Amino acid sequence: MLVRRYGKMGALVLVLHGGPAAVGEVAPIARELSASFRVVEPWQRGSGSVPLTVARHVADLHELVSDRNDGAEPALVGHSWGAMLALCYAAEHPRQAGPIVLVGCGTFDQSARRRMQATIEQRMDDGLRGRLAQVSRDIADPADQFAQSFKLTRHLFDFDAVDPYPDDNEFEPFDLQAHQQTWNDMTSLQDGGIYPRAFAAIDSPVLMLHGQHDPHPGEMIRDSLIPHIPHLEYHELERCGHNPWIEKFARDEFFSVTSRWLQRNTR
Repeated sequence: MLVRRYGKMGALVLVLHGGPAAVGEVAPIARELSASFRVVEPWQRGSGSVPLTVARHVADLHELVSDRNDGAEPALVGHSWGAMLALCYAAEHPRQAGPIVLVGCGTFDQSARRRMQATIEQRMDDGLRGRLAQVSRDIADPADQFAQSFKLTRHLFDFDAVDPYPDDNEFEPFDLQAHQQTWNDMTSLQDGGIYPRAFAAIDSPVLMLHGQHDPHPGEMIRDSLIPHIPHLEYHELERCGHNPWIEKFARDEFFSVTSRWLQRNTR
């Protein structure tokens, strides 16, 4: 697993990208936090001969955490799917997980996913629906089709984005197979009652930061987690979509709240 490291002083913070398979997207978060922390940005495992599972990603993360021996549990800052992975890791290895920051956390039940899809549908117009239909007709390769559809709909997840895409050298091409395998396993575990029930094992402080304009329904996701993580703190960012670090109005608040909370809760 490739990792990028930032900063030389402060507590250790692992920043986990979303997707699944949106490798490199959280580089701006890692860079900003490196002013106060030692930051590691893992590039999660891609697809291969063996199907990817949540357990495989948790094991990869545990290997990375175990390789460092400075005596303190690392903080985990996860975006979207990365927030879900942080919780899964902390549930499996509660003694090795430090404080957790959930940024635009993903969904843990079908009702929340239905609400999200309804919100996205409401934000579309006929022109966008037509362009998406044309992509389905004209592009045969599923990965290319997914990438083009994502570009067309990315703005539906933002409020007022000032810099929506990272530099080309900061991310890898999207691995659709890794995305599908990982997400299918996650939804299967949810349907089987494993998540979010397993999160009751988490002792770490947990902060949930969620954009008010994020199609992922923050309050519904929070309410699905609270029965299992009663100590969870919830902070909603106004005029903010799914990616707070690119938002014109919410960026400064996002980094200020995140940094102060991590400083209070790390050693």
